[in-house]
Parts: sequence; structure tokens; C-alpha cells
Amino acid sequence: MTPAFELEGETATTHHTNSANNGANDNQIGFKSRVSVIGSGSWGSVAAKLVAFNTLNLSSFHDEVKMWVFEETLQSGEKLTDAINRTNENIKYLPGIKLGKNVIADPDLDNAQEDVHFVYGHDVYIQLKMQTCWFLSPPHQFIDNICKSLVGKVRSDAEAISLIKGMEVKIEGPCLISTYISEQLGINCSVLMGANLANEIAEEKFSEATVGYRNNREIAEQWVQLFTTPYFMVTPVQDVEGVELCGTLKNVVAIAAGFVDGLDMGNNMKAAIIKFGLREMRDFCKLLFSSVKDDTFFESCGVADVITTCFGGRNRKVAEAFAKNGGKRSFDELEAEMLQGQKLQGVPTAREVYEVLRHWGLLELFPLFATVHEICSGCLPPSAIVIYSEKKPRLPV
Repeated sequence: MTPAFELEGETATTHHTNSANNGANDNQIGFKSRVSVIGSGSWGSVAAKLVAFNTLNLSSFHDEVKMWVFEETLQSGEKLTDAINRTNENIKYLPGIKLGKNVIADPDLDNAQEDVHFVYGHDVYIQLKMQTCWFLSPPHQFIDNICKSLVGKVRSDAEAISLIKGMEVKIEGPCLISTYISEQLGINCSVLMGANLANEIAEEKFSEATVGYRNNREIAEQWVQLFTTPYFMVTPVQDVEGVELCGTLKNVVAIAAGFVDGLDMGNNMKAAIIKFGLREMRDFCKLLFSSVKDDTFFESCGVADVITTCFGGRNRKVAEAFAKNGGKRSFDELEAEMLQGQKLQGVPTAREVYEVLRHWGLLELFPLFATVHEICSGCLPPSAIVIYSEKKPRLPV
């Protein structure tokens, strides 16, 4: 999803024809930033709800929040975009939750991001600069096509924030989604991760999140301001790589936890899996980026996110069903049946992590990560997850 900000006011005379060009009048009195959200799944819709609440209360932002929707036709025959705008609800991915009257669904990606300084995308990326903001939140499998569609259309002075939990694997090695966005669009990209199940935040139950940023604390504070509500607390951490990788790798651990639940192995075994998973998360992060901070794992994006995902996330839920069926029904089949259009992140992430470790000859140092992929791919039965508990992890790397 992408929040976008547009300059407005009596002194504004024309719109930019190409949002990659900087507006000469951005800093004039009366201009406001416009927020646009790219992505409209459950998490993207929740993010739009959070940001829409704040744009109504922050004088520096335009009230309206555009939300880009991948157009679908509902069983009723109505377009999803039309249904969202008619009901003020995402009736497919977040039914029963009002998004805010200032959220406008738009199936045209160009319209959604026009003249935006702040961008947010889901599973998310946001461009942010005093006047503009984007959010991106599509599943990471789709980010490549979205970025290619935006090349040459994004303001060079924009900032982005990603809520996407995944990574891209290239021949030369793994690439974080935030890095990929920065490289493709030529903008800085922060990240937002944490223990925040979409349905609970939608119901305004208390939750936390972590904004990972690189160097500019002021930009991080603006993201905090845009997302924070009385029930959603956001903390900035100067560690983009650590925050993003935690949000990515926790889904692999959740798959393992789901196997444990599906095989009725008990809470003690599940606790062991969580412990081993956190250990491998830490060592994998540090293997890729020596700059990752230990303290990051104690933020919402770290241990808290692992716990909540291993008990309540969609990856755990589908993995449980996979194990109960003895691995006889594929994850693709179960995903389509159980998630109704939403996507798993744990299975493709496990595969990508496996490819990285195999390329470097380090699979034996990460037995839990390796076993999860081998079960997901059908090389091992779900019961093989218990073998991990009988091994002594050879860590640290």
C-alpha cells in the first residue's frame, strides 16, 4: 500500500506531470503532503486506516489517503475498488472494519502515486520527504512488477518505507526489499515491522511496531508520527537490515511452529522451536550484515513478532493444516483454500534462505531453516521437524 502526499493550497497552480521531478514550490506556505497507500490486503488496509486517522489530525498532510487496489471482481459481480469506496470497508480482506471516510480506493497505480512524497507499501513501501509520502504493502512476490511500473514516475526527493516481509535472491546474493526499492526507484527506503497481526490492529487492540531507518532520525520520526495512534505504538531503531530481516525470517520460524501444532507436539516443543528459531535468525542476520544490532532482536520486530506470529499468524495456521494432512496437500492448495487471496511469506522466504545457505555451504549451521524448507518442498515429512530438537546447534556461525 502506498500513502501519497500531494502539494495543495491557494498558491498551488498546477500538478506535476511527472512525479519524479521535484516541485519547485514544495516548501511554500499552504502546501500539504498527500499520502497514498500501494496495496490493499489486510495489512495494507489496516495501514491505510492508521495513516488516514493521522492525516486528519496533522496539519501538514492532506486529509485524503489514496489506496491502490489490485482490481478484482467479487462474487457479487461488483469491482473490489467500487465496493471499498461504497462501504468504506475492504469487504474481501478486512470485512467489518471502517477504513476512514478519507480513504479512497483507486485501481490505477499512476493515479495512486501521482505527486506523492510519502509512500507506503504492503506487506509496504513509503516515500517520505516533508511534502510527500508513499506506503507499499503488496506481498514481496509482486514487488518487482510494481517497482518496474513506478520507474521514472517517482519524485527523486521522496522517501519510502516498506512493510514487505520477504527478500529477493539474486545470483550475487540476497537483496532486502528496501534495498531493491531504493535501487530501482532511486530513493531512500525505511522499513516498518513488528508484532502486529492485522485483524487485531483493525479492532484497535494495542500493538507495537518498529521503524528501521538508516541515517536520518528526522525522517524516522515523521514515519512514527504518521503511524502512531493511541492503540499502535511505534519506536524508531537505526538498523534497517536488522529490523527488515527480523520481519522476514520470523515467518520461517512460524512455519516450523505450525508443524509442531499440526503434529500435536505440545507447547514445550513449540517453545524450543521459537528459541532455536530466534538463534538462527540472529546468526543469519549477522552473517549477512555485521552491522545488525543485538538490541534489535528485543524490539517489537524481533522476539515479540516471532511470538505473535508463531501463535496467531497465517503462516502458522497453514503450516498446521499442512502437517495435519501429512504433507499430502501442497501449500499452494492450502493457501488458496484458507487465505482467500492472501499470500504466505514463510514458504518462499524459507526457499530463498535455503538457496543462500546452500550457495555458501552453510546449511548444516542452520538446521531449523534447512529443515523447514525441505519439509515445505516435500523432501521430508512434517514429522522431520522433531529431528531438529535432537541436534545440538553448531552456533554461532
